[in-house]
Amino acid sequence: MIDSVLTSTAALAGAAGAGWLLRRKHRARVAAGPAAGIPCMARQPAGEGRWRVGRVYAEQGAAHWVPRRGDPVALADGRATAVRAPSVREGISINPGSRIVTCAYAGGGTMEIAVMPLDLRELLAAVPQAAETPPDQSEN
Repeated sequence: MIDSVLTSTAALAGAAGAGWLLRRKHRARVAAGPAAGIPCMARQPAGEGRWRVGRVYAEQGAAHWVPRRGDPVALADGRATAVRAPSVREGISINPGSRIVTCAYAGGGTMEIAVMPLDLRELLAAVPQAAETPPDQSEN
């Protein structure tokens, strides 16, 4: 009987301590404000490789993607060419509700950046878009 009382008391004290620590960490995170940049996942070249976690920063008109590990990738010379929803296979690796922006570089390279729909407008404002070409009006 005494063992069960001591065990339950220790469990309650541990839960209270964990709750206090989590609340303290949450308050510190809220006080710090939102993190800078646009959270995203990217892969380079487009359609190949694995998705890597990172953030897109648009500072002074020069957008760049900074992966969690690795070197930053400049997006200033890239152009956003397409926006699409992920395929079922891609939805396993990334959030299936996200949107994928395909970027093409003048040198021929490509990159895909996946962001949540609420961040899509901000990403498209940061990454220059390719000029739209009018559809071919000629008929044969």
